[in-house]
Amino acid sequence: MRVRSAAGFALVDLLFVCGIIGILSSIALPRLMTARGAATSASAIGSLRVIGSGQVAFAITCGAGFYAPTLSKLAKPPAGASEGFLKGDLGAGDVTVKSGYQFELIATPYGGAPDTCNALGTGQTGLAFKVRGDPLDVTNNARYFATNANNVIWEDVASLFGGIPEAGDAPSGHPIKY
Repeated sequence: MRVRSAAGFALVDLLFVCGIIGILSSIALPRLMTARGAATSASAIGSLRVIGSGQVAFAITCGAGFYAPTLSKLAKPPAGASEGFLKGDLGAGDVTVKSGYQFELIATPYGGAPDTCNALGTGQTGLAFKVRGDPLDVTNNARYFATNANNVIWEDVASLFGGIPEAGDAPSGHPIKY
């Protein structure tokens, strides 16, 4: 009669451990995706604050009280400076993707606006502006954000960009308290 050695794992033991890992993963994965969505939303709110602050700085120092019409023009440095009013990847294009959100800034050009210190041209800047922050992954994060010249960040479960005016309250959603 042969005696089996008790060293090592049996196939049943290995399947049992894999089953436990699978159960724990199925419990943890939804919470991980929720935490990831919260982190990207916090980053989007921060980016909207930066864009709003950049617009205020532009209007006060460079735009003669008018706002830049796009993100790339807000990032354009004034003569003699190396950096514009928006730094980094937010000003890389007119529509920018950052941290799982898509950002876009629009200011309706005002014909009587003077030229700016960064040479955007006369009649190119606007009296007010609006910015959207729409999520790219709406399955795991359905928080849409927008802001305008009032510098209040609005949140909703659908895009606010089409309805939010360049100045004033959004017709839907609610303001974020910060």
